[in-house]
Amino acid sequence: MRIYLLISIIMALLTGCSELVDKKDICVKDTARKTITVWLIGDSTMADYSKFPRHKESDNPITGWGQVFQQFMEGDYLKEIKDFVKADQVVVDDRAIGGRTTRSFFEEGRWRQVYNSLQPGDIVMIQFGHNDAAIKIPERYANRGIPEFVDLGYREYLRLYVSQTREKGGIPILLTPVARNYLWKDGILTNVHGKFPDSVKMVVEEMDALLIDLNQLSMDSFTSKGKEYVNEKYFMNLPPGKFKSIPDGLKDNTHFQTEGAIEVARLVYSGLKEIAKKQKKGTH
Repeated sequence: MRIYLLISIIMALLTGCSELVDKKDICVKDTARKTITVWLIGDSTMADYSKFPRHKESDNPITGWGQVFQQFMEGDYLKEIKDFVKADQVVVDDRAIGGRTTRSFFEEGRWRQVYNSLQPGDIVMIQFGHNDAAIKIPERYANRGIPEFVDLGYREYLRLYVSQTREKGGIPILLTPVARNYLWKDGILTNVHGKFPDSVKMVVEEMDALLIDLNQLSMDSFTSKGKEYVNEKYFMNLPPGKFKSIPDGLKDNTHFQTEGAIEVARLVYSGLKEIAKKQKKGTH
């Protein structure tokens, strides 16, 4: 036995493994990956518009928050969340696309592509809700076959994304949908997503999953900036003649200009910092 233990120690030193576990003296290497992928799945508010040629070639300022999220996964930003993201490098792979719901993203095979590529330690950030209640648009509506929205399909697909991410050794994070630029009441931006945020929280509680309450974070942030600032700087409310690709201007209180997208990405990062803080304390 002494000879076996001596050989085990020598092998540990030679292979760079410093930890012996169990009575069997099994050598376990540090399996933390140097590079992980943060996968983003969701709708247009999260999408990367730089992937589409028509946006590359135009001066359209529309920007999804996922498009600018990579900067928050590097350098000092990454060091601040090391208790949660245990990697030297993070690659953000934004698979979000406009008009998609929890159901359509799955049925179109988009989730399958992510699932097939998932590696242990990868993170999947899941943000749907802007389109799921579109009962008049059958291809979007999350509850196909159910005439009234009761959030059954929405929650079921969220559960699927969480469970299948875990099957591959990944870490799922559920996000409540980011705020729209309405309704404002007495200078405060209010929730227009109905029961969606609570539905997300129900799945989080049920499956002991991680949560970033982006709906509340964005409502608070936008309120602090004020309606006029957010209207002009964050959302796609554009005056006529400012952009050649949108000569008549635009009124859009759902999608972001670059500054708004960066602010939302910062809010998502702040949510990761909270998760990292809880991880360090040993709480969920």
